[in-house]
Amino acid sequence: MRKILIQHPTIINEGRHYEGDVLIAGDRVEAVFEGEAPAGVAAEADQVIDATGKWLMPGVIDDQVHFRDPGLTYKGDIESESRAAVAGGVTTYMDMPNTKPQTTTIEALEWKLNRAAEVSRANYAFFFGGTNDNWEEIRRLDRHRIPGLKLFLGSSTGNMLIDRPEALERIFGESGLLIAIHAEKEEVIKRNIQHYTNLYGDALDISFHSKIRSEEACYRCSSEAAELATRLGSRLHILHISTARELSLLSNQSPLSEKKITGEVCVHHLWFHDGDYARLGNRIKWNPSIKTLRDRKALREAVGDDTLDIVATDHAPHLWEEKQGSCLKAASGGPLVQHSLVAMLELAKEGVFTYEKVVEKMAHAPAELFRVDRRGYIRPGYYADLTLIDPHRTWTVAKENILYRCGWSPFEGVTFHHAVWKTFVNGELAYSDGQVNDAVRGREARFN
Repeated sequence: MRKILIQHPTIINEGRHYEGDVLIAGDRVEAVFEGEAPAGVAAEADQVIDATGKWLMPGVIDDQVHFRDPGLTYKGDIESESRAAVAGGVTTYMDMPNTKPQTTTIEALEWKLNRAAEVSRANYAFFFGGTNDNWEEIRRLDRHRIPGLKLFLGSSTGNMLIDRPEALERIFGESGLLIAIHAEKEEVIKRNIQHYTNLYGDALDISFHSKIRSEEACYRCSSEAAELATRLGSRLHILHISTARELSLLSNQSPLSEKKITGEVCVHHLWFHDGDYARLGNRIKWNPSIKTLRDRKALREAVGDDTLDIVATDHAPHLWEEKQGSCLKAASGGPLVQHSLVAMLELAKEGVFTYEKVVEKMAHAPAELFRVDRRGYIRPGYYADLTLIDPHRTWTVAKENILYRCGWSPFEGVTFHHAVWKTFVNGELAYSDGQVNDAVRGREARFN
């Protein structure tokens, strides 16, 4: 069994930081030492990595990505986007079902799992999509192989909109699975589109996006889902929360393991605000939309006080030409997995969060909330999914260092003061010194 000793990093894990050594044996962490490992440990290691001055963290678990495979692979696919993921310190991802075909049948789920086993550089899991009429497929699911059900309660994914009360009641009341939702109220969005097009015509610029996909659209849908989950005792996870008002649906009073209603925030809602539309235009067009500076401030505070449980990306690549046009025509979404961790570390450097909080929300909390088997922590016996950070490297995002297939990033031109140096996936070096190791394959994540 091949052994690797990582010497002298600052370990940031489980709310602490300290200098120590970590021994990897095969695909697992064998030992974590505070201070230097005993002399014989280095002698027995097949490889010793001097990580003096670097930070060692558990790899990021991103609970919301759209890797576009199958059917939309001209934008990106499991192979291309997982390469970008490991370059960004992301070692496990959970992919969403709005592909072509949609992941709403067990056959489609198995196709994705088989494809990821062939080409994914990171560990992988796939949400199963709930629809108005696929209850029999949901009943047959292996609960150990999916993180949960994904329901689209808004309009952004077209015919995956689930809107029949009887279907919602059955899924919330009988599935026994965690239910993750995209929450924007369809009728509010349509009403807002009608209002603004009546006033200004169809060629609405990007500044109207957050007026159309408004605070009301988000809160109405999130609150209705929370009421349904509370009544039926469901585990509800509200994805990409973008408004201060929605935070009233969450609580920081219970341990994460006891919460029935939880919330995710995405990096872009913590970084940007609606004042950035004038400068960045459709580059920052997402659903839900980027909201106000007040909303961003409230979301940041909610990460710090544990009202919000997880930080993720909603990584959703589009070709640059698809991002052009009015706010009613330009595609919503953008690529983020390569830059999510360094963006959060940048906010920590600015004092918005602690570095320990970044690790908690991007690694520990996803592992706990989704009950991921032996990932998300640096612990003996856990899979060696690790990232080493260089906290002294200054670099700027530019087209030549972007790995997304779509070839652009909302962070182009941004200078970061931390860089991912190395990423381990199941004990294998998947990324090192700017290079992806294309021989590495991730594994299917399992759920307890």
